[in-house]
Amino acid sequence: MRRRPRFAIFRASMTQPIAITVNGEAREVAAGATVAGLLTAIGLDTRKVAVERNEEIVPRSVYDRVALAPGDRLEIVHFIGGG
Repeated sequence: MRRRPRFAIFRASMTQPIAITVNGEAREVAAGATVAGLLTAIGLDTRKVAVERNEEIVPRSVYDRVALAPGDRLEIVHFIGGG
């Protein structure tokens, strides 16, 4: 029986979806997804939202560097202009 190289096993596990919670609803995202990637997938403008991850505010300047992890709980608030 031929064995797969270890890096192939690691790469395969990176493509498996992970479970997170967004505004109280269960959601699956690709392993390695970032806050910015999630917001884009949802269709939200990163400039018009505030994100809390596991009860801590995520600074907008690092949305593209914060990788989501299994079990993360996010609260996303989007701003609506008006007068």
